[in-house]
Amino acid sequence: MPKSRGRKKEKQHVPADAIVASTLPEESPKWLAPIMVAAFLAGLIWIVIFYISSTSYPIPHIGAWNMVVGFGFIGLGFTLATRWR
Repeated sequence: MPKSRGRKKEKQHVPADAIVASTLPEESPKWLAPIMVAAFLAGLIWIVIFYISSTSYPIPHIGAWNMVVGFGFIGLGFTLATRWR
């Protein structure tokens, strides 16, 4: 027995602007990359100063917590790097 023809489904109309707008990636804000690089460098410089000064600087009274501050800056840089496109 021959197979019957199926009905053709109507295609939904999608405006061309919606397709173009949805395929374009979002762009990062202009301030993101400089702040990200600055945070990485600030953390690196903070830790280097801490080691070169024999754990006396950049903030003398907090001691080894200077490492936490330096890695905090680096962590901020990594957080911003996840938002960069």
